[in-house]
Amino acid sequence: MSENCDHPEECQKLKMIDDKTVKVQHRTPLELFSSIDVVKICAPMVRYSRLPFRCLIRKYNCDLAFTPMIVSRSFVQSVKARDSDFTTNSSDRPLIVQFAANNAKDFIDAAEIVYHYSDGIDLNCGCPQRWAMQEGYGACLLDKPELLSDIVSMARNRLCDDNFSISIKIRIQDDISSFLARRTVDVCQKMEKAGVSWISVHGRTRKQHHQPVNLDAISTVKQSLTIPVVANGDIKSVLDVESVHKQTSVNGVMAARGMLSNPAMYAGYDQTPLHCVQDWVDIAMELGAPFTTFHHHLIYMLENVTSRAEKRLFNSLNGTSAVLDYLQDIYGIHYREKLINNTEKR
Repeated sequence: MSENCDHPEECQKLKMIDDKTVKVQHRTPLELFSSIDVVKICAPMVRYSRLPFRCLIRKYNCDLAFTPMIVSRSFVQSVKARDSDFTTNSSDRPLIVQFAANNAKDFIDAAEIVYHYSDGIDLNCGCPQRWAMQEGYGACLLDKPELLSDIVSMARNRLCDDNFSISIKIRIQDDISSFLARRTVDVCQKMEKAGVSWISVHGRTRKQHHQPVNLDAISTVKQSLTIPVVANGDIKSVLDVESVHKQTSVNGVMAARGMLSNPAMYAGYDQTPLHCVQDWVDIAMELGAPFTTFHHHLIYMLENVTSRAEKRLFNSLNGTSAVLDYLQDIYGIHYREKLINNTEKR
């Protein structure tokens, strides 16, 4: 707990939890950044970076995982939203919960709900989708640096736990190619001053989708800060991890689509090994992943090992039993029932 805390009583309440629950046997995000050359991170992915997938990637050298983006206001106001959006278990650490917020109160209230069950919160400042921008979420926050600074500084002051990270995930500004990329660097430096623990940088602007990632921009941000910086965009193999680190000197890398098609990527596999598919079947079945989630992940995992005709057949399957039968017949994969750590919904 920070010695400069302005709310010692409230922070003590946050700390009050059964001793049996507070047995931290994992490294916090900041401990990872201080002890590993390149922290390997799974990005927040809508519908995909949920508990079953996080359990899978942790078996394959993923150091830190994010939840999907959660709208903080709905999360605070609705028990149904909390049960749907945030599920975890005792082995799901270290964990960052990403929120969409357009004011400090919603962000802080949501953070306090997940405080005991995560290692940090992240404010989405990079989502370019129209609905998010219209609600004041995501990338539009980069155009409001004073508001963004207030959200971060108020959250840091309220939570009062230096081991609990507060991070932001941004996209680069349109001016990044200009001399010193002033706007992007200015925002990042203001966030560092406001108390942000680390920053993830997607190396594209909000208008770009499939263009090459601007590693020079990420390097510029890294050189301008003293806090850890994470590179995001087009990380699809351990060779990409090494290349991006060499070109930017970042403290970590964050992968999204690369991990969907190959959850074992960080362990050095060029494509999803069949034993990883087996692990996914076991975990998804044990944790009760919805069929759509179960099936879609398998579609991504098998895309590089199946023919076009096999893809058409597999993609057309419309039930868990049909998928399990297919995996048994083609790959000899079947559900091996086992006990997964108790799942907690908060």
